[in-house]
Amino acid sequence: METPGSQSSLHRANLERVVRAVRLAGSLTQAEIARTTGLSAATVSNIVRELKDGGTVEVTPTSAGGRRARSVSLSGDAGIVIGVDFGHTHLRVAVGNLAHQVLAEESEPLDVDASAAQGFDRAEQLVSRLIAATGVDRSKIAGIGLGVPGPIDVESGTLGSTSILPGWSGTKPAEELKDRIGVPVHVDNDANLGALGELVWGSGRGVKDLAYIKVASGVGAGLVISGRIYRGPGGTAGEIGHITLDESGPVCRCGNRGCLETFTAARYVLPLLQSSHGTELTMERVVALAREGDPGCRRVIADVGRHIGSGVANLCNLLNPSRVVLGGDLAEAGELVLGPIRESVGRYAIPSAARQLSVLPGALGGRAEVLGALALALSEMGDSTLLDGSLPATAPAFT
Repeated sequence: METPGSQSSLHRANLERVVRAVRLAGSLTQAEIARTTGLSAATVSNIVRELKDGGTVEVTPTSAGGRRARSVSLSGDAGIVIGVDFGHTHLRVAVGNLAHQVLAEESEPLDVDASAAQGFDRAEQLVSRLIAATGVDRSKIAGIGLGVPGPIDVESGTLGSTSILPGWSGTKPAEELKDRIGVPVHVDNDANLGALGELVWGSGRGVKDLAYIKVASGVGAGLVISGRIYRGPGGTAGEIGHITLDESGPVCRCGNRGCLETFTAARYVLPLLQSSHGTELTMERVVALAREGDPGCRRVIADVGRHIGSGVANLCNLLNPSRVVLGGDLAEAGELVLGPIRESVGRYAIPSAARQLSVLPGALGGRAEVLGALALALSEMGDSTLLDGSLPATAPAFT
């Protein structure tokens, strides 16, 4: 038995510290591990050697700053994680290993009016198919990250009211999926997972403070503060869509008037173009037409950008993030929407905060949320599990 404060317990803590740093980053050089953990270079070298001999990490030659270095990542066969993303009209599942490599990924349409039970049936089937495709043993599943388009109560895990999946309100998605698959499940809303995905794999790499803005049927923000998602005590942090822009504006689904969402979300924007472009218009089509030069679509996209910029300016003044990443279909508009966002930020944000801010399109497109679900599963798993070589016991084989 290890005694707290003993050499053996300190060594164990250092092992876990190194494993955690590598697990969260995907791969790090030994110098980066030392900077991240605060351990000395010699201690890191000894720990990496021990972990490599035990099969926990892999070490490959690389370069850093023009010098030879060694890149450390978790062993590719140390375990796998699964990401499940329920979107507005789709279900997407990805399987990845602990070295941050995506092994399999697939998406299929999902009827938004389907019941929660039907949705989880589909998710279970798709997970089963991808696990079989990778050929990985189910005993290697370390955990699942689950994304849903609605607010999750932090304490109870209950899905709150959502206009996208109304039949799911009051359900406990993580509990439901855990009962079916038999491994730990961690759930979050789609905006937070989009932020995690971009932070680990996309346009947020290398920063500690960012906001991921997703504009679709609603408007939400995933907030990263000091490298961690900030959810708030009730899990509703980031509801940027309900910042009031005009107290006399349209009535929002939340009951207030003139929320940012009423000037930017698809359900409010698309009717502006229906008389000239027809009733079958989608936001994806509006973006495509704007890129082709359609004046009406370009004007609407620019207006949406300016309104989003007003909301971003409020975020700048409150939280002073170093980067804002725009996700969803709207990000495909590029500078047609990013330029107006920056214009509004420059006008309404504190000058010092505006100067420090970069506004970028998401790099992951529609994959941001499912990759964020993988990142969530990676961030929540315990490091002692890896060191002891004992992943969670799983339920019987998928049916």
